[in-house]
Amino acid sequence: MEIKVLGTGCKKCQVLESQVRRVVEALDRKDINITKVENIKDIMSYNILSTPALVINEKVKVFGRIPSSDEITRWIKEI
Repeated sequence: MEIKVLGTGCKKCQVLESQVRRVVEALDRKDINITKVENIKDIMSYNILSTPALVINEKVKVFGRIPSSDEITRWIKEI
């Protein structure tokens, strides 16, 4: 599984990345690769309107806000 955190380094982007890493660790999912995407052209390719954004297996799950840990957990378990 591939999870991408899209953002240019803002505080909310950093919080989202930390939160995703905590959830993945709590789920003990060693098969998940987490990538931080900071290149604006790469971010724009996902057609999001604002950051931070969370992409799981190339599907945008949320943008413009920090989802709860429960939301992130649910999205991971849905895959």
